[in-house]
Amino acid sequence: MVAVKVYALLFVAFFLSGLMELARGQAMAPSPTSDGKAIDQGIAYALMLVALLITYLVR
Repeated sequence: MVAVKVYALLFVAFFLSGLMELARGQAMAPSPTSDGKAIDQGIAYALMLVALLITYLVR
């Protein structure tokens, strides 16, 4: 039973170290530039949410 716990602990340690390496590699990648389309879409979603909330509250 102890051997299973040791193997599980080692597996989790290696798995987490692999995830940390992936995250570090992605953090060093240059961030994409925004063309404004994503900002416009975000504003549209926010306005639709506000309209939905107003409609719900008025009704």
